[in-house]
Amino acid sequence: MESNDLKNEFGCLAFTDATAKRYLDKESYAALKEVKEKGVPLDGPLAEKLAHALKTWALENGATHFTHWFQPLNGLTAEKHDSFLSGVDEEGEAILSFSGKELIKSEPDASSFPSGGIRATFEARGYTAFDSTSPAFLYKDDSSCVLFLPTAFCSYTNEALDEKTPLLRSMDYLSEQAVKALRLLGDELTSRVIAYAGAEQEYFLLEGSRFAKRKDLAYTGRTLVGAPAPKGQELEDHYFGPIRTQVASFMSEVNRTLWKLGVPARTQHNEVAPSQHELATIYAPCNVAADQNQLVMLVLRRTAKKHGLVCVLDEKPFVGVNGSGKHNNWSLGTDTGINLLKPGKEPENNLIFQVFLAAIVAATDEFAPLLRESAATYANDYRLGGDEAPPAIVSVFLGQDLEQLVHRLIEGKNGSHNDRSIIDTGAKSLPLLYKDNTDRNRTSPFAFTGNKFEFRMVGSNQNISESSSVLNTAVGYELADFVNYVNGQQDKESAIKVWIQKTLKDHVRIIFSGDGYSSEWKEEAKRRGLPELRTAVEATEQLSSPIVHKLYQASHVLTEAELASRQEIKFANYASSALIDAKTLSHLTHKALLPAANRYLTLLVRETDGFDACVYANKTLKEVNALIDEAFAAVKELDEDIQNAKTLKGHELALYCRDTLLPAMKKARSPLDKLELIVDKSYWPIPSYGDLLFHTN
Repeated sequence: MESNDLKNEFGCLAFTDATAKRYLDKESYAALKEVKEKGVPLDGPLAEKLAHALKTWALENGATHFTHWFQPLNGLTAEKHDSFLSGVDEEGEAILSFSGKELIKSEPDASSFPSGGIRATFEARGYTAFDSTSPAFLYKDDSSCVLFLPTAFCSYTNEALDEKTPLLRSMDYLSEQAVKALRLLGDELTSRVIAYAGAEQEYFLLEGSRFAKRKDLAYTGRTLVGAPAPKGQELEDHYFGPIRTQVASFMSEVNRTLWKLGVPARTQHNEVAPSQHELATIYAPCNVAADQNQLVMLVLRRTAKKHGLVCVLDEKPFVGVNGSGKHNNWSLGTDTGINLLKPGKEPENNLIFQVFLAAIVAATDEFAPLLRESAATYANDYRLGGDEAPPAIVSVFLGQDLEQLVHRLIEGKNGSHNDRSIIDTGAKSLPLLYKDNTDRNRTSPFAFTGNKFEFRMVGSNQNISESSSVLNTAVGYELADFVNYVNGQQDKESAIKVWIQKTLKDHVRIIFSGDGYSSEWKEEAKRRGLPELRTAVEATEQLSSPIVHKLYQASHVLTEAELASRQEIKFANYASSALIDAKTLSHLTHKALLPAANRYLTLLVRETDGFDACVYANKTLKEVNALIDEAFAAVKELDEDIQNAKTLKGHELALYCRDTLLPAMKKARSPLDKLELIVDKSYWPIPSYGDLLFHTN
């Protein structure tokens, strides 16, 4: 693609500001800009004009249908397509229409989406509401073109049934509190503070023909059995290595598709594990970034199929190799163009930065369990705490310079930051490099990386809306505390400094710059009083805590009913995922693995019958026989555990799955993985880890 083609093609399938300007009259375009910038509802004549513009643009580009695209509480996106064809006139001509009312609101069936008890099965009505701040786009494939309208999803009784609504509320709450704080800090120009996000998406690419032979991957997204391959990621030769031809072709199509959709995909590379890769996008407001990341996952999956591949987004598809995360890079900026998390040349004199830094440190400490909960899923439990992911203990990494600044502020001491030093490679032909003031700490769950924080706990298959919403709400809450404190003092300038000092002193325990993987850190974190929530069940329990209820009562980001519903849904999702895993492992064992091992055992019996067989044959016969018996006994226990689960539900079922089903699955897997290493490959019915992870093209 020529560079000029890239410039012309970028956003050609998105209803950007430039596109809106072409299809709307000047007054309507100006009104739409004001709606987006002030965050006010879209309605009335402007909605009609925008609907007409969207319809005209969509039809000109070959669209036949439109859909309200939303994010229900099942971790996926949802869409219902309606045609622009609304009837036939007296002359038999098609009537094409799309009204302002159809743009603003749609009515999907709410009864079949998770509601956590908010909606009964017979209460089917729910509504989607158009999010005018996130660009509409056209999704094209070989046979169709559909206009996608990003929306929020709520119940007939007004509760949020999606990820986007709380995210938008949290952005409003944070902006309101941040503007109040900026006024006290002398900023009279900012009228809105925007929370930004940028997701780094990790994923595996597997050959489609081999994936199809693994029912565990197909049903659950991860392998439930599988012995380690002779080679894994020990040599770290895949990381940032040359991109294979087939993958490079796939990535090229992914990039072009995303660019046309207006998604600024920028970075791509091989990740640490074999067949693992990463794609990162440029920052956008949190709600737009969440929509874009959902679109990224959609494009990755669909494009992979075109190339004979399968994109696996599960957090831990393979035991013994790195899982996949989704680093949520989060920052704050004003509508006047100032990054509030940029320390500047003199952070020791930058009160605005110090206030926002203190608020973030306090929010991370005070609401650490909630932040951990925002990344809590059944699948992510297999990744968090592993050697490739942050531990299940929330901490903040600031880097040497900022950590020193924090301690000086706590102690009330003056002092300047260190100037950036220079890296001299010693080679005369190479340029001198300016060293960043902060190193990177890949073991930190929440790390400052220059002018943003990187939340590294989120799983690759998760929606970034929840973690962004928690960050926005918690930081807004601490800024509200700042505003209340300073407003209650006569000497506001002194009060600002006192609040910074006190807040950092109260929450400095959350700051940690060392190795988050070490056993020493776990002990140190325990001494500091930092919680370690090892599983998603423990993390989800935190939604009932008084401090979480206090946060949401103050911010109005979630109602009591919405909070309770999310807890119920998370327990149900955890249990459902575990039960699907258990049933799949049982099915695979009974229908494929044990019969295959038994056929091989029969061969060994024939070969050793009637003559003095070699030591290898005799020992193998005994070992295979013993492992088959062990696997059969373990899977029968698993079957009983699955049956017993039918009497439980909710929190009790989630606990049962964690404490009974998961150990039972581990027990059943052990002899099966040993059998794979012994049974002749021609008998073993599923591709091995080596077959799946290593490709030739």
